[in-house]
Amino acid sequence: MINPPGKFAGMVKIGEKGQIVIPKEARELLGVGPGDTVLVLCDREQGLAIPSPERTAAIYEAIFGAGGGEEE
Repeated sequence: MINPPGKFAGMVKIGEKGQIVIPKEARELLGVGPGDTVLVLCDREQGLAIPSPERTAAIYEAIFGAGGGEEE
């Protein structure tokens, strides 16, 4: 499958423990690697999504407000 620039679509298998491996091409597009934390969003109708780190920050801010997620 040939993906357009800046996009990725591919198939992954779910392992025995329910784990998936994010394909190298997708990790490179998102700029994530070993030890990074990613946000996983799931919707019964729309499916599964892993937003880029930049989008993740915007999502957290929209939910929790500026500086959200930090305990004082």
